[in-house]
Amino acid sequence: MPFLTTDYSNTSNSYGPLPEGDYEFVIEDVQEQATKGGSESLHFDLIVRNDLDQALPETNGKYHNQHLWVDEWKRRETQQYDNNNLMYFLKAAGIPEGTPINTMEDFFAIMQGKPVRMHIKVTDNTYNGTTTKVNRPAPWDWQPSKFPQVAHQWKKGMAPANQSTPSNGAMPFAGQPQPVENVPF
Repeated sequence: MPFLTTDYSNTSNSYGPLPEGDYEFVIEDVQEQATKGGSESLHFDLIVRNDLDQALPETNGKYHNQHLWVDEWKRRETQQYDNNNLMYFLKAAGIPEGTPINTMEDFFAIMQGKPVRMHIKVTDNTYNGTTTKVNRPAPWDWQPSKFPQVAHQWKKGMAPANQSTPSNGAMPFAGQPQPVENVPF
């Protein structure tokens, strides 16, 4: 039996942006990152949910398990995150009004594993004279999920840090995409 048989049927969008449309995501991770120049951002790692293939065949059904990385940058003038933008993220994740969030670590923990809905657009990004197509959802593009009961099947060992993965892989809680299979780490 061969080690591998080539099958390119699922490689058409491996490294490009998600096509325009409405997608349901689950937040796998949120963390703070900094560039070499010292600019800081909240870095969201979202995954196109794989439990909605039949409900959303043209978006989730075709692109499930692809990652979308979204950064919310600190403002240069204040070196703070825009609180209004943070409220869009929290509201979309279904965090109840009046919930106190005492630390950045609390923010990370409360967001991980939450479902969100986003309308994705494809825009041009020009850097050093080269233009590429990218997804850059704005904070107001984040909306509450229309499917709050999450049955996303996590790859073994890939569940959000604050969630445990049952033996069947299902979860019991309510930029550039890339298929999970191609992540190099």
